[in-house]
Amino acid sequence: MFRKLTLILLLLFLLALIGCGKPATRPILINGAGATFPYPLYSKWFDEYAKIRPEIRFNYQSIGSGAGIRQIIERTVDFGATDAPMTDEQLQRAKAEILHIPTVLGAVVVTYNIPELTKPLQLTPETLSAIFLGHLTRWNDSRLVKTNPGVALPDKEITIVRRSDGSGTTFVFTDYLSSISSEWQTKVGKGTAVNWPSGIGAKGNEGVAGQVKQIPYSIGYVELAYAIQSKLGYAAIQNKDGKFVLPTLESITEAAAATAATIPPDLRTSIINPPGEKAYPIAAYTYILVYKEQDDPMKGKAIAEFLWWAFHRGEKYAADLLYAPLPQNVVKLTEAKIKAISYQGKPLL
Repeated sequence: MFRKLTLILLLLFLLALIGCGKPATRPILINGAGATFPYPLYSKWFDEYAKIRPEIRFNYQSIGSGAGIRQIIERTVDFGATDAPMTDEQLQRAKAEILHIPTVLGAVVVTYNIPELTKPLQLTPETLSAIFLGHLTRWNDSRLVKTNPGVALPDKEITIVRRSDGSGTTFVFTDYLSSISSEWQTKVGKGTAVNWPSGIGAKGNEGVAGQVKQIPYSIGYVELAYAIQSKLGYAAIQNKDGKFVLPTLESITEAAAATAATIPPDLRTSIINPPGEKAYPIAAYTYILVYKEQDDPMKGKAIAEFLWWAFHRGEKYAADLLYAPLPQNVVKLTEAKIKAISYQGKPLL
């Protein structure tokens, strides 16, 4: 009995030594919130990164750019996400300096549910703004018929679906409408939230895509991946050079290339309605927002390392989800922003 008890005690002692030999890695939970526009890609990034850094976990709430900006200003999240660059006034309300880090480029598409249609709808800036202003209300309107020759458009009323929450997708879409319609600019304007002339509200890109799918003869606007995932049609939009262009990786990249040389030092910019025959006119950068000076060195380092991985390893996942990579000169500027993330003035990367 004594020998057995001794062996048990020895075994427990050895197990204790093994347990103390290598301290457990402290798990790091990084909280973020904001844009639904890049959520399909960010979700993929978080899953893939967890395979190589299992001790780091991301909790990202896809609740719209407006909420993401509010929460990063209040510092209730570790990072925000937005498709609408923060305004000067918003930056002034922040606790300290916030960096805009563009991640990828995406397209806002005009999506619709017209069961009879077998080819992409073609929309001019004039017809698109007339629809959302409430001036063009039926699918067989002569203005639509003219730009869609040979297409039998139905004699059905158009139902508009738009965002109900503060949204970077809304900012991009209304930025475009303001750029091509003086009436829209005067009566509605641009912003993450606007007073819509008409329409049914839905929350998030997911909500708009879901409503359009459920309501025959409806029209809305979403990020490209949501239209494709929902098997919805999306329009070819007439660009600044007069060409009808569908959103593709190539046409999104063309839009960015036209303005890449003039991007400002803080990287807050718009690429709406650029010149170029192949450029899609409703494209945008999407941003991650982080405080330059971090409160928690472990979290700050984890965020900086993740962002570096996203640019140099995670970009390969973008194309499958129909996001375009950043122009090379913008990548260099973005790398400098990531290297600027610091703790007590010392870079964390």
